[in-house]
Amino acid sequence: MSATTDAAIVPDDDVRRFQEDGVILLRGAFAPWVEELRAGTEALMADPSPYERSYTPKDGSARFFQDLCNWQRIPQYRRFVLEGPGGAIAARLMGSRTGRFFHDHILVKEPGTSIVTPWHQDSPYYCTDGMQSVSFWIPLDPVGREATLECVAGSHRWGVTHKPKRFDGTDLYEGDDRVEMPDIDADRDRYRILGWAMEPGDAVAFHFRTVHGAPANTGSTRRRRVFSARWVGEDAVFVDRGGRGSPPMRHLTLKTGEALDGPDFPVVFRN
Repeated sequence: MSATTDAAIVPDDDVRRFQEDGVILLRGAFAPWVEELRAGTEALMADPSPYERSYTPKDGSARFFQDLCNWQRIPQYRRFVLEGPGGAIAARLMGSRTGRFFHDHILVKEPGTSIVTPWHQDSPYYCTDGMQSVSFWIPLDPVGREATLECVAGSHRWGVTHKPKRFDGTDLYEGDDRVEMPDIDADRDRYRILGWAMEPGDAVAFHFRTVHGAPANTGSTRRRRVFSARWVGEDAVFVDRGGRGSPPMRHLTLKTGEALDGPDFPVVFRN
């Protein structure tokens, strides 16, 4: 289930596995960029953006810091997006002639936080649609199997988009009649759930429609810093979420069905 990645070299078997399972582990894919991303994350946490979405549990345990869309203002992130191998690797996995950057998302679970990331799909939160998509979940600290991202293999091909929720369990969109996410944890043996112990610079690559979640960080004495980079292919179109998605991107003037294009979404790789 793993691959050693040298820039854009992704073996055919791994591309096939990504297409079939909607998730794959790439060992060491971004290891040369770990220190750069750590420095960028420290700069960001000292000066969060208006998109910051941090959560402090009601039980008084440590916070869960999140922030989005900072690649244009954090120099280290900008270099990673524009100069790193992400665009080429993404295009290869997606089967796209291009690798277009969508957005970055920083997730820092402090040691002891009890916040669980519920099972969900990313696609209904995003202002884009298309079958060519991939997120790279890149830890900047060692992550044990008990604290890592988990993905339900093949769920990107279920043919259903589940109702998106906020962290408090309420519906993200009013009047949303989409089907509720099944209770994965109540019947884990029914699903093929993939997750790995990871080292800094490894990456879990998963499709926007892949069902995934992550446990709390209660059993660890170290932070779990993650840089997540989201990419789309040539079939990506804009979807107007009325400024309610994540990230909201309320400044965009695109209309539903138009190609996802503009300075926020640079084509970094072109074959």
